[in-house]
Amino acid sequence: MRKAYIDAIGMYVPPKVVTNKDLEGMMDTSDQWIQERSGIQERHHVDGEGTTDLALKATEEALEKAGMTAEDVDHIIFSTMANDYFFPGGGPIMTKRLGIPGTPAVDIRMACSGFLYGLSIAKAFIESGAYENILLITSEVQSVAMDFSTAGRDTAVLFGDGAAAVVLKATNEDRGLLSVITHSDGRYAEDLMLRTPSTLDNPFLTHELLDKGYGRVVMNGRNVFKHAIIKFPQVIREALEAAGVEKDKVKLVIPHQANLRITEAVAKRLDLEMYKVVYSNIHKYGNTTSASIPLAIYEAMTEGKIQRGDYIVVASFGAGFTWGASVIKW
Repeated sequence: MRKAYIDAIGMYVPPKVVTNKDLEGMMDTSDQWIQERSGIQERHHVDGEGTTDLALKATEEALEKAGMTAEDVDHIIFSTMANDYFFPGGGPIMTKRLGIPGTPAVDIRMACSGFLYGLSIAKAFIESGAYENILLITSEVQSVAMDFSTAGRDTAVLFGDGAAAVVLKATNEDRGLLSVITHSDGRYAEDLMLRTPSTLDNPFLTHELLDKGYGRVVMNGRNVFKHAIIKFPQVIREALEAAGVEKDKVKLVIPHQANLRITEAVAKRLDLEMYKVVYSNIHKYGNTTSASIPLAIYEAMTEGKIQRGDYIVVASFGAGFTWGASVIKW
């Protein structure tokens, strides 16, 4: 049976590192306060770079590792919450940056679940025979939408910038994406959002709207946490059942790197040994939204924690609310 599998992965984070100590000089916070509530020690921020700048770096590494040129790409799936422009999307822009005009490209804006939604699209495309080689790019520049004052510290300390790209190919071997499950619930859209620019306003961007703080990310952290620790375990169980894989066969669980406290709570609910089965690198990068899972996969591979034939589970929860999980045989 034809399956989609991850053949190669690349990553890139901007060189500018912002530590918790750095943030202490910008707002009323402390390294201890941030680490206790999130597990984050530092994150990377852009310094004049845009979303497709990060994406290009990650993509070039992924293509090199796959032994491919850009001309071999049949389709681009681009996930981000903040493109270079309000429109058009990053997918078409990447066809220019890669020198492959005419290549089909689609953008998805599914926040922290963007990678999972991207996998679901790639899986359907490849299994149907529509495409052989798909480039799934996740690139997030969030620091430019943060309020680095005490008023905005609840979100500003959490988010970082970064990108990852994966090459998905078709195979008839016993490997690949065994299941991808996704969900959404817009009743909680305002619990994690960036309000402006918005078509609810005419014109959609004014000084008055910006003065109200509508151009900054806002989050109801308590409600996000409450839903995340319920939805994460539920969707992981769904994905395992759909794949026909028992929990004890899973080598590694890689959740979206939102908050170490959420990850620990999910591991407890799933009865997992947190520091043996669950992978986390949030201390280095913070929450990089849709890029966080592939960044973590990349580092887990580099550290030798994923080997050919291993069953791994990736899962996400984020704005929308959206959530999902996938079982992969590596």
